[in-house]
Amino acid sequence: MNEMELKYGCNPNQKPSRIYMTDGSELPVRVLNGKPGYINFLDAFNGWQLVKELKAATGLPAAASFKHVSPAGAAVGLPLNDTLAKIYWVDDLGGLSPLACAYARARGADRMSSFGDFVSLSDVCDKDTAKLIKREVSDGTIAPGYTDEALEILKSKKGGNYNVIQIDPDYIPDPIERKQVYGITFEQGRNELEINNELLSNIVTVNKNIPDSALTDMKIALITLKYTQSNSVCYVKDGQAIGIGAGQQSRIHCTRLAGSKADNWFLRQSPQVLDLQFVDTLGRADRDNTIDVYIGDEYEDVLRDGEWQKRFKVRPEIFTREAKKAWLTSLQNVTLGSDAFFPFSDNIERAHKSGVRYIAQPGGSVRDDLVIECCDKYDMVMTFTGIRLFHH
Repeated sequence: MNEMELKYGCNPNQKPSRIYMTDGSELPVRVLNGKPGYINFLDAFNGWQLVKELKAATGLPAAASFKHVSPAGAAVGLPLNDTLAKIYWVDDLGGLSPLACAYARARGADRMSSFGDFVSLSDVCDKDTAKLIKREVSDGTIAPGYTDEALEILKSKKGGNYNVIQIDPDYIPDPIERKQVYGITFEQGRNELEINNELLSNIVTVNKNIPDSALTDMKIALITLKYTQSNSVCYVKDGQAIGIGAGQQSRIHCTRLAGSKADNWFLRQSPQVLDLQFVDTLGRADRDNTIDVYIGDEYEDVLRDGEWQKRFKVRPEIFTREAKKAWLTSLQNVTLGSDAFFPFSDNIERAHKSGVRYIAQPGGSVRDDLVIECCDKYDMVMTFTGIRLFHH
């Protein structure tokens, strides 16, 4: 099949709409279930590139949770500890396959942003991963294949209308890519940059000790940024993105946004949050929303009389600013990637507040010396890749 007609484009008024191969070849995808739309395919193809590169760079199964053509989360298939399993709402599923662990991490990093996501998987979707996906609010999945059990599980989702896409893992796109804006065609070479150890070898700080785990996290950060709408910054810890700031005009706003998401990810692991006693009828999405409000500045919205009873069996104590700050001091050894250079050291100051110790960025600012000096003040390790990773 050379082309596929779609219901509409980005919005219902944008018709006609289709995806097709300009060279007359067959599309490298098959729709196994559902009717994916324009934005679904944008998320699917961007997400597939991301997880394919993560798998190649790390050797581990990878997953991404995409929303509006940027990842809400990305991760590799490392085992979950008890705390992560609990905050990702998968502690009732028992032992999970590596691919399912990857998706649990990708989905769990920023569960509010991942609500209604498009899932990308580097490996054949197995039963564990399909069971996890089925219980979440999601628009569809792309993978190189599906086991029979997994496909049946996914086909039963959303009343039989869940979007399931299979992509040819051997497909190689044209090295030149094109798109139109206002009737004008743009053309450029694909970004085929390989994120490897050599790219991360130019360490510019006094501290030059990067453990293997941090090198892996740097690769995850930079590969994630390759497929995130710029400007963008990504915080990573233990094989998963924990905060992604996308599409901001100012880099410090990217760093703050991603940092606040990383902080929320870690606050969810605090005893004060883990001990919350939700009413039994409150679903996972409502629990996520409640937690997000509870750990934020608008906590009274879920704690005042008449409201807390709808969510909790027992009214929780206020999670004070001082208590949150004290808990966040234990967040350490976080890795930070940036798709372009840091123009000011304020980015480093903000990153330090979220436990960042390892940084990968292109370098090239006229204030590089001040940024390096700030890193040295906190004994951070920073590499200059020399490569920008803008994505639009």
